[in-house]
Amino acid sequence: MIGRFAIDVFPSAVTVRGALVCLLVALTWIPDEAEARCSVSIDAGEARALAARIWRNESGGDFDKILWWNPGEAFASAGIGHFIWYPLGVRGPFHESFPELLAFLSSRSVPMPGWLEKDITRGSPWSTREEFLDQRNGPEASELQHFLIDTTPLQAEFMIARLESALDKIIAVVPADEARVIESRFCVLAAIPAGRYALVDYVNFKGEGTKLEERYAGQGWGLAQALEEMHGGLPANVDFAEAAARVLERRVRNAPAGNREQRWLRGWLRRVDSYRWD
Repeated sequence: MIGRFAIDVFPSAVTVRGALVCLLVALTWIPDEAEARCSVSIDAGEARALAARIWRNESGGDFDKILWWNPGEAFASAGIGHFIWYPLGVRGPFHESFPELLAFLSSRSVPMPGWLEKDITRGSPWSTREEFLDQRNGPEASELQHFLIDTTPLQAEFMIARLESALDKIIAVVPADEARVIESRFCVLAAIPAGRYALVDYVNFKGEGTKLEERYAGQGWGLAQALEEMHGGLPANVDFAEAAARVLERRVRNAPAGNREQRWLRGWLRRVDSYRWD
């Protein structure tokens, strides 16, 4: 394993190392696998702020859409991060993150709706968007919606925990020379508030970029690809915003025509443009 990105979500957490420290990490690679490359602490206040921004990105912070099914998608979206939840028995090409959230909440001994607790890995009880909308006000959907609203702080912790493991996942599947570049850019971003927001949001938004199934024409669109696409100039968060936009534009160009992904591009670009600002 090459490096690690550590996050502590506690009010008393040690403050984040300065941007200069991580910049030095970016420029000087010490090939000691046991040494952590960058260490970042995100306190509870920043975690809540990040979660609120991501929730606005996903659904405008609308409580009614904390459990939703977007037109043109084959899965429900649950939680402030609109975590993917495929129907029972269905497995699609995109990373299914809602069962991972449920497992995280279970590890924290969070009481769940009885029907959900029986098997936290089960698929969503709705097979289609039409079925979901028809049962939108039914007992299962209503109970789940309230459960998601009540657990928003823990969902924020889950998103940060996912980022914590993202770098290791990426480094595990790329060549060593690429790993060095990716980690150095990651560390520079992780040293500034706008960069931490960009990292947490993009991993939640488009994944780590490590799944072979998440490719069009052999090219992915996750965090790994956005970091690879950076030029290394400008403020790091601006560089990342522009790189992510290019990656998403490439995804749309490579997507099968029947997916009609052009309809989503404008919103995607608006979202990654928000990475430019603190």
